[in-house]
Amino acid sequence: MANSNNEERTMKSTKIFDGKVLQLRVDTVEMEGQKYTKREIVERQPAVGIVAITEDDEIILIRQYRKAIDKEIYELPAGMVDFGEEPQKAALRELKEETGYDAKKSDYLLEIYSSPGFTNEKLFIFYAEGLIAGDQDLDEFEHLTVEKVKFKEALKLINLGEIIDSKTVAGILYYNNFRRENG
Repeated sequence: MANSNNEERTMKSTKIFDGKVLQLRVDTVEMEGQKYTKREIVERQPAVGIVAITEDDEIILIRQYRKAIDKEIYELPAGMVDFGEEPQKAALRELKEETGYDAKKSDYLLEIYSSPGFTNEKLFIFYAEGLIAGDQDLDEFEHLTVEKVKFKEALKLINLGEIIDSKTVAGILYYNNFRRENG
């Protein structure tokens, strides 16, 4: 991608909030023509999601209530990458913790930014197959339901607007278009 004159130079950065899962800062930036504005930036450590497919062509999804949107939604098993942890290991750890499944095989699919207009959160999406059922290991305040959904049904749920989580939509569609269709 070519450099453009749209770059913004940070003149000042102020930390506003330092929480358990995110930090918030406000940057004063200089734009072209010596114009200045403020940017509110949510900083997050990297996260992962995993498209886990059974031998019966089902995808392992979770249903989880999300307070930010006051709604229970379908999602890929997902979570944050621990400090020093490789993203693929984090994805497999989250798969095991949230669903109880281990995977014989996993591989990288893609990486995305969740919403670059206000956050630097990068998500690494993997796929897994050769699943072996086991026991969940949920965090104390983590409440979710594991559901197996036929892959074709998951595609329909995206089209119907019932799967609305961005990492889940991106992971399922990418897997469908670039793994299944193109090997």
